[in-house]
Amino acid sequence: MLNTQRFADLNLSAEMLKTIQRKGFEEPTPIQREIIPLLMEKNQDLVGQAQTGTGKTAAFGIPILEKLTPAKKTVQAIILTPTRELAIQVSEELNSLKGKKRLNIVPIYGGQSIQLQLSHLKKGIDIVVGTPGRVLDHLYRGTLDLSQVQFVVLDEADEMLNMGFIEDVERILQNTPDERTTLLFSATMPREILSIARRYMGRYKTVSVESEQMTTDLTDQMYFEVTEGDKFNALCRIIDIQPTFYGLVFCRTKVDVDNVASHLVNRGYAAEALHGDISQVQREKILRKFKNKRINILVATDVAARGIDIQNLTHVINYSLPQNPESYVHRIGRTGRAGQTGTAITFVTYDEFRKLKHIKRVIKTDIRRESIPTVEQILEAKRTRITTTIQEIASNGLKSDYLDMARDLLSETEPEKAIAAVLQYALQDSLNPEQYSPIKTIKIRDGSLTRLFIARGKRDNFSKRTLVEFLEERSGVPGKNMNDVEVFDTFSFVSVNATDAHQILAAFRKKRNGKSPMVEVARPGGNNGRRRRRK
Repeated sequence: MLNTQRFADLNLSAEMLKTIQRKGFEEPTPIQREIIPLLMEKNQDLVGQAQTGTGKTAAFGIPILEKLTPAKKTVQAIILTPTRELAIQVSEELNSLKGKKRLNIVPIYGGQSIQLQLSHLKKGIDIVVGTPGRVLDHLYRGTLDLSQVQFVVLDEADEMLNMGFIEDVERILQNTPDERTTLLFSATMPREILSIARRYMGRYKTVSVESEQMTTDLTDQMYFEVTEGDKFNALCRIIDIQPTFYGLVFCRTKVDVDNVASHLVNRGYAAEALHGDISQVQREKILRKFKNKRINILVATDVAARGIDIQNLTHVINYSLPQNPESYVHRIGRTGRAGQTGTAITFVTYDEFRKLKHIKRVIKTDIRRESIPTVEQILEAKRTRITTTIQEIASNGLKSDYLDMARDLLSETEPEKAIAAVLQYALQDSLNPEQYSPIKTIKIRDGSLTRLFIARGKRDNFSKRTLVEFLEERSGVPGKNMNDVEVFDTFSFVSVNATDAHQILAAFRKKRNGKSPMVEVARPGGNNGRRRRRK
């Protein structure tokens, strides 16, 4: 295989090359150098052993986008992912790569409005990126037709195996034509995955790339336990308590990036957003501002942050937990360079704690738990910095205008009161404790938290508040013990400790007319609803 170093050597269209350049991709990653030429030359079944973060989405996405014909009104490609987060991420990446090509690419996953998905499917989708459970739901409903599919991609197949989706994947494959091209990607290759390759793929070629070296030696790593709703306030506290903050804040989606960046700007921080929808011209302008330190906070997605090489970053903050250990290492490796130490901070909710444990185990490093700074700690740090700054200004010479004003003040006011009045006038907003909203203190302990699935939602006139009140009334578990409440159209989720989970489940243990109880332990991927319909 030719060791191609440039995208221009991969037999891609001029429009695709322009799109790649706008995204800031400078040269192909190892897996892109291997897979793109193979698929551009001919449609061939492939098994790729690679992690997320190696560029595999673009590796399979670019050839698929190049080969599909727009506006065929049939699903031409189906990409299966183990989680809704990855489905959204892959869909956004493909949409950012399609350029001007009029291909309709939509994520389909549990927890999203089924009516919205039905509307998209009715209009026509070229590429479906979905979780196995929801894709299978649509196949059973007759609302998704895969009979004309040209490409099937199984992304992170080993994760789908671990989450119990392999039977679903096989059912989906059975609904696709024999002459399709199948691409299977997996970080590991257990026998169950290889068995799928043998049964459902033709004469496939295996492509393997080595993972990046797991090194985090110069980075001080810590995590904070927060509820989803407290993340932004926790971010502000962490920024404000630092003597110097010059860093990257990583979010999962471009919507999250825009929301976090706009809220930071509204709070008076010098921040900018960077994601796949930002034009190349605007991207370069933002990066210049960041390099020149005219802004000190850059909020970005993983995809948009590729190619960024900024020196002397003090912090990397994982506002959203990355998909896997490789992505985590790649993120935090942007600080702690050239012999200088840096700080990596990760926000962890109840649902993400197991994923954090997995990251710690794989990269073999300590990520210690820390407490979110209190308001008094932040204000004390601010007061110290202000005092130091004032002393430095006084020792480095003062402008005559300010000296004249000071003499006028001191001629009629006691020195201490005069200085206090000046400080109060200039700093009352900065040192106002009311600018910080309360943050709920939570303690996540392995094995002590349970995510519950409730077969009621917005259509049953439930909001977060009324759902908590309903569970509290039926079970006796205090509402204050219920965290990360999510209410969707027909179902909801809530996280509680093991003892409270047992009490709530006991209160709803009785089956309803032979059906499953109203409250169950949530299954991976949020598939309780689908599995219940099969009973």
